[in-house]
Amino acid sequence: MIIMKIFNKTLIAVSVALVSTQTMAAGFQINSQSATGVGRAFAGDAVIADNASVLSRNPAAMALFDEKQLSMGLTYADVQVEVQDVFVNSNLGELHYGNIDDGAEAKVIPNFYYVSPVNDKFAYGVAMFSNFGTGTDTSELSQPKSILGGAAQIPAPADLLGKTEVTTINFNLSASYRINDNLSVGAGLDVIYGSGVLTRSGELPVAPDGSLVPVDLVDVDADGIAFGGIVGAVYEINADHRFGVSYRFSPEFTADGTVNYAGVDFEEINIPLPDIFQVAGFHQLTEKFALHYTAQMTTWGDFHEITVTDPSEAQLKKYAWDDSWLFSVGGTYTLNDSWTLRAGYMFDQGVVGEVSSISIPDSDRQWYTMGATYNLSKHTSLDFGIAFVRGEETQLTEHSSVLDAVGQEMPILGADLGTVHATTTSNATYYSIQYNYKF
Repeated sequence: MIIMKIFNKTLIAVSVALVSTQTMAAGFQINSQSATGVGRAFAGDAVIADNASVLSRNPAAMALFDEKQLSMGLTYADVQVEVQDVFVNSNLGELHYGNIDDGAEAKVIPNFYYVSPVNDKFAYGVAMFSNFGTGTDTSELSQPKSILGGAAQIPAPADLLGKTEVTTINFNLSASYRINDNLSVGAGLDVIYGSGVLTRSGELPVAPDGSLVPVDLVDVDADGIAFGGIVGAVYEINADHRFGVSYRFSPEFTADGTVNYAGVDFEEINIPLPDIFQVAGFHQLTEKFALHYTAQMTTWGDFHEITVTDPSEAQLKKYAWDDSWLFSVGGTYTLNDSWTLRAGYMFDQGVVGEVSSISIPDSDRQWYTMGATYNLSKHTSLDFGIAFVRGEETQLTEHSSVLDAVGQEMPILGADLGTVHATTTSNATYYSIQYNYKF
């Protein structure tokens, strides 16, 4: 059948799109490194240094510690992704594939930090946290669509739908040095472990008679280790007013594993992760109240292409993502010797430019947060944080090679069959708890 030949010709093109969706997920940034940060929308986190979790933002801030500190915690990210009204235009009218009310998976994200001053000049620290990760499942939209009163069926855009899950863990070793009473600097090494799973399957017209049969389009399971780094500085005007700046250098990440599609195997996927630059300020305005803020830029414009190497080298896909900024402001209020309260607001700019994705919906987001610290003793405290993250409803289009092949075989359906439309919304609620100990 001609249609089977057309699908065979597009196997590699579809495989490229699928792997690109997988690696696009690896570029989804997480803000969940500490309960204190969650509670104040990460405003001022590169310079406040009220516990050891400052290591995730600025190693130079360790110079502000005069005793050893340990912080460790968990963040539960309850993410809600809605995918509504997935359809394509055809000469038969709009063909609708359905909706998903909750296509995301909740995540438990751990963290660990330890800071140790050696003397009044030098300090070091170790940390474990995550900067990137995501998880969505849109498999239930992969059912074929009946046309002509049930007399025929066309497949769903199965190359765009399925399970996408990526996890990264950042292991960090950092050191700081106090140059004088006002200026401190720091640097650190990042060892990043990442893993990803991607599945795409559906019923496609690849039988000899052109009928629909179940096909596993792709099954990806890959992981790898890459190295990056961070540098930072802190400038103290006095004990109540200070500024921090840091720059995190992210690596070209290589994941080893198998991407299997129609007998084609790739062993290595090369993913350019973005750098992260931020500036922060902290101001103790009264004995009880402090104001703090952050501006952060992530170089998603560096996420320009994905390539594979082994057994051959090829460009999988180009991207048109934009560098993105987030701006946050927060306040901390010392209620009494036992309780400290905090709250914050963040505007988090979306990264998607011209290229959008049903599997990884993105938009500008508003963060509304609050938190508290309870001092159990002179040495021990507990932090709590909650954040309500609200995204925007987004109208998007994405190209499906599967439906494009159907349109080539059946031009009566229209020339625009491969353009898939959808409406997505992504919200989240973060619940975070953290234990701190001063030695």
